[in-house]
Amino acid sequence: MPKDTGGSTPWPVPTGWDDVMGLRIVSASRDEVVAEYVVDARHHQPYGIVHGGVHCSAVETVCSTGAGMDAIARGQSVVGVENHTSFVRAVRAGKITVRARPITRGRRSQLWEAVARDEQERIVSTGRVRLLCLDAGSELAGETVAVKSA
Repeated sequence: MPKDTGGSTPWPVPTGWDDVMGLRIVSASRDEVVAEYVVDARHHQPYGIVHGGVHCSAVETVCSTGAGMDAIARGQSVVGVENHTSFVRAVRAGKITVRARPITRGRRSQLWEAVARDEQERIVSTGRVRLLCLDAGSELAGETVAVKSA
């Protein structure tokens, strides 16, 4: 379980895509989320470097985690509506650390920014995720949104 660095409820252990990719949340609060993964063959595209989709999904996860921790205190959940990720440096191996912080937070939307660095602290990717805040009872993909309590 990630440690809570800001007095908020820790985010759950990764499931689904994050679990398959080996993305582990190291710390999480409504003000900052840090995750890491160790690059291996499952992350590679045909040229043997980390696939851009891996960078995008890591950015999405850390930004959504922080936004969700902020929104849950208001009885809301969040869903990403835009992810702009830039690939700065190719990576073949090693540990990647991804850190996200909020740019803006509101009752209807949030904007978060993430930076991923390699073990030498070089930036490998950056990204911004815009998230929509959903009230309990909102419809999403044909189902009613149920907000989990903090």
